[in-house]
Amino acid sequence: MVNDGKWDRRSLLRGAAVVAGGGDADALFKAGEFEQAGRAYEEILKTDPENVHAARRRGYAGLLANQFPDAEKYLKMAIELAPDDKDAHRFLADCYIRQDKLALSVPHWRAAGQEGSATLFAAFRGEPYQIHGDIAQVRWLQTDPQPLLEGVSINGGPSKRFTFYTGAASLEVSATVAKEAGLSAVASSKMDYLNGKVWRHGGVLESFKLGGIEVRNLPVSWMEWESGGDVTTENDGMIGTWVFYHFLTTFDYAGRQLILRRRTPETAGKARAAAEPLPLWLARETALHSRGSIAGVAGSGSGVVGVGFGGTGEVAAGVHEGTAKQLGIRIDYDRPVETFGHSRPVVTYPCYPKEIRLGNAVAKDIYGYTNPSRPLDPNGFDSPAHFPHSFFKPYNVTLDFTGMNLYIARGPAT
Repeated sequence: MVNDGKWDRRSLLRGAAVVAGGGDADALFKAGEFEQAGRAYEEILKTDPENVHAARRRGYAGLLANQFPDAEKYLKMAIELAPDDKDAHRFLADCYIRQDKLALSVPHWRAAGQEGSATLFAAFRGEPYQIHGDIAQVRWLQTDPQPLLEGVSINGGPSKRFTFYTGAASLEVSATVAKEAGLSAVASSKMDYLNGKVWRHGGVLESFKLGGIEVRNLPVSWMEWESGGDVTTENDGMIGTWVFYHFLTTFDYAGRQLILRRRTPETAGKARAAAEPLPLWLARETALHSRGSIAGVAGSGSGVVGVGFGGTGEVAAGVHEGTAKQLGIRIDYDRPVETFGHSRPVVTYPCYPKEIRLGNAVAKDIYGYTNPSRPLDPNGFDSPAHFPHSFFKPYNVTLDFTGMNLYIARGPAT
């Protein structure tokens, strides 16, 4: 992967191409060349139609790009070949969730060992995510330590202050708001969170209102400490990715506002006119990715990078430890940072990339971090860097989950 200190995808592909039994396809997939990998898996299936791995990976490649017919076709093929394949079931469950086919997802959540999700989605009656209104355009009260906006109404109740985070899936409310709104838990589970134990509940929300938008009949979750009480008091709830992918969503950091629009040919055309499209991929319900680049003293390279909006943190990039070393990016091991990742304790270290870039958006000589415990390919493909909240502050970013494009432009959204 390193050529004169550079991260070199071509070298990776050439080296992996000698692997037998689908090595070419796997190397392409691991390198983030999902379309080419999909075609390679199809070729494998022509000569080996019982290849479960090829069928599952072909379905997953389709799911990453929200190509639902392809995803369903090949994931069903994988399940027919291997009925106990938990990954294939989870991918297919996610595929149905993204299409609002909640009932169809239930047996696949159950087969994947996700009984809580199966119970929650089995409780829905009628059409989920019923959208009323055309646009919500809401200014933020603050950007740090996390974005905060007001004007959210839950089940017709008074205005609440919400944050947002694409690392979360469902709409989340506090335990207090859940009680005020009369929510009943359909599914509950106990889990480790920070330094304690919490109950996480899931239910069916009648109404979520923000600006000129109302969404009816949607999943909601809330947490409370094992001993009772709200887990967080900084806000009344959080808007997650499952809400955002029902809209043409703009995170306008420069203008300090969140914009949700119905996706129409007109609104999609305005997004295309504002910036060049970058690819958008979604892995495992909430993991958003695009294509970017990172540079250090010894070299640079481009590839699939994670992107995240909302949440907290002052760093502009997270860099895989191995990538940082390959590119000669300085890691300050003398200053460990004890923090939390996915609600669990983790130790990270400051690092200082020379440049990170996403399309025409660039940050130079930045403050980042590396997490030695994070694998290079947590979602089955290499993702050597992640661009969080702080990277986007000079820009506005629009996500189109139908065309699967990301548009980023400097300055406030127009």
